Amino acid sequence: MVQKKKGTPRLVADKRYGSAKKSPKPAAKPHKKRAVRKPMRGPIGWILALFRWIFRLIWGFIWRISFVTAVILGLAVTYFALQLPEPDALLDGRARGSVTMMDRNGEVFAWRGDQFGGAITTNTASKHLINAIVATEDKRFYWHLGVSPRGIASAVRINLREGRGPLSGHGGSTITQQTAKLLCLGVPFDPSVWKSEKEYEADCRRTTMWRKAKEAIFALAMEAKYTKDDVLNIYMNRAFLGAGARGFEAASQRYFGKSGAEVNAAEAAMLAGLLKAPTRYAPTNNLARSQDRATVIIGLMEDQGYLSAKDAEIARIAPAQLSEAAEAKAGGYFADWVMNSGPEFFTRDTTEDVIIKTTLDRRLQAAAEEAMLFIFEKKVREGSKAQAAIVVMSADGAVRAMVGGRKTKVSGGFNRATQALRQTGSAFKPFVYATAMELGYSPNDRIVDAPLTINIPGSGPWSPKNYTKDFKGSVTLTDALKDSLNIPAVKLSEEVGRENVRKVASDFGIESDLAAGPALALGASESTLIEMTGAYAGILNGGSSVTPYGLVELSLLGDSEPLMGTGGGIGERVIRDDAAGQLIYMMEKVVSQGTGRRAALADREAAGKTGTTQAARDAWFIGFTADYVAGVWMGYDDNTPLSGVTGGGLPAEIWHEVMVRVHQGLPARALPMTTPSAPLRTPSTNFEPIPADDIADTVLQRVLRGFGQSSGSTDRSDENRENR
Repeated sequence: MVQKKKGTPRLVADKRYGSAKKSPKPAAKPHKKRAVRKPMRGPIGWILALFRWIFRLIWGFIWRISFVTAVILGLAVTYFALQLPEPDALLDGRARGSVTMMDRNGEVFAWRGDQFGGAITTNTASKHLINAIVATEDKRFYWHLGVSPRGIASAVRINLREGRGPLSGHGGSTITQQTAKLLCLGVPFDPSVWKSEKEYEADCRRTTMWRKAKEAIFALAMEAKYTKDDVLNIYMNRAFLGAGARGFEAASQRYFGKSGAEVNAAEAAMLAGLLKAPTRYAPTNNLARSQDRATVIIGLMEDQGYLSAKDAEIARIAPAQLSEAAEAKAGGYFADWVMNSGPEFFTRDTTEDVIIKTTLDRRLQAAAEEAMLFIFEKKVREGSKAQAAIVVMSADGAVRAMVGGRKTKVSGGFNRATQALRQTGSAFKPFVYATAMELGYSPNDRIVDAPLTINIPGSGPWSPKNYTKDFKGSVTLTDALKDSLNIPAVKLSEEVGRENVRKVASDFGIESDLAAGPALALGASESTLIEMTGAYAGILNGGSSVTPYGLVELSLLGDSEPLMGTGGGIGERVIRDDAAGQLIYMMEKVVSQGTGRRAALADREAAGKTGTTQAARDAWFIGFTADYVAGVWMGYDDNTPLSGVTGGGLPAEIWHEVMVRVHQGLPARALPMTTPSAPLRTPSTNFEPIPADDIADTVLQRVLRGFGQSSGSTDRSDENRENR
């Protein structure tokens, strides 16, 4: 029996082409279903579900609010950007104009108002100036979009650390934000809304959250509208930098006498340092403090790569210095006087840029200041509160120098030369003698210095005394003035007519109220130093009145023709030229032989008069040479009596020192004095005051009609002398 095989052998073809029978496919892997997280049940699940719901709600709210805020911000920025004018229109933002004053030689010596030196741009400014501004105020200026969140956060952190409010102190503002504030966020000054520009600017500087937000929007609008250079140009031209300077060009000219295009690194650092506190760091207020601040700025410029270590060291070793005009503190008392005496709409409240040519002689100004300081240093006890004032003028009333107090480098201070009304004392006596000379008296006429009592209605008897408490008997009028005798002055005043004396003094320029009683002759009336000095100038010029003046010519910047000319000068004749010449002769004796000997000059003739008031509250010396008139007053502001000081003492010495310096290099000239003729009258032994109304002398009638008439004789006839 044949056994059956289990498997049939493979054929060759099968081996060649492979088996026709396919191998079975591997079984597919079963598909894994994603595990579904089953919601957590119980309290924890409920809490998590609540948190997820709240998160979705907040997120939805935030992105919607952010979107709406972004749209509103974009619209606000677009609105402000569309309102902004061209950048050039924003460079000069002053509401007031400026006043530039020039001395008699045409050189600028003072500024007032808001000075704008002209536009300065990134193309014209010194590179040191631009670098100093950016390094000091906003080192990321060229990288941010107008607002620096990093800077604001840093400022808030510093303020809180130092115990201040988040917005108090450091502001973290960019240059763009500061420019927005300078523009008052686009709100112009309106006189009908703001009482003053100062109040307007104070409101612009207010810092509140709402205002900071508006400031940020305005800054973004500026960045959208302007280039970085445009923003910096506006900032450089509108920033206030102390001493009335608006913009870096004006400040550079004000402090250094040069353009902002020419400043070096040290000067640029000083200018940039003013931005923090313009008044405090103004070099005209405290140069050393300003230089210290500039050193800090130089360090910032070095740290930020704007200065090499070598250049920074050079800037520290050679700090910026003030120009000569800046050292003069903007003209001091003289400039203040010109501003107060000029037309208000072209000086104190000008909206234009005004140029004023003045009478000031800076050499004489320095001479007056040096002389006063010299005497106070050498002759006045340390700690004394006594004050002094000086006026120097020409015979036509042109004021060449003015010192209004011991602190010479001030602006806006109380000016004792023009504002202080003080009793004149014996400095008034020349007007008594001027009246007598005009009426035909001679310096050699005699008068009796003897006890005198005058009954004053309503006041009773009055008995004047001489300063020396003695009596000289019969003296010439020259000696009476030379020794400043009181009784002869009163007698002469009463004899020539008190009202006539008042008229002569008034016509010479003493505008203050003059005393009505016989004490008029002794200077009981009050006057200012500039009035008295101007009146003495009238004596020097031959008897014509003068109006003291400092303004020569006023014009608008850029105009070739002046708007107005001199505001003073020689006026009408008060006494005859011959009478003035005789009075000058008498006053020369005061200096060469009398109470004013300390004022005498070694190389030239001088004339003048001392004055000391009751209880020595005021001491005066006013006098002149052929070239200049000068007046000196000394006293206390509170009327405290001077200790051991008379007009012939320290005031005469100050006058001497002033005139020595004033006349350096000038040839000596003789005074225009007239030597008197023989005496015409004898002493009056039975003197009684004669009211002016009772005198029938034709000369007095002419006087009462008005002095200065050239017609008619002025000599008294023998008959008139006998009637006296």
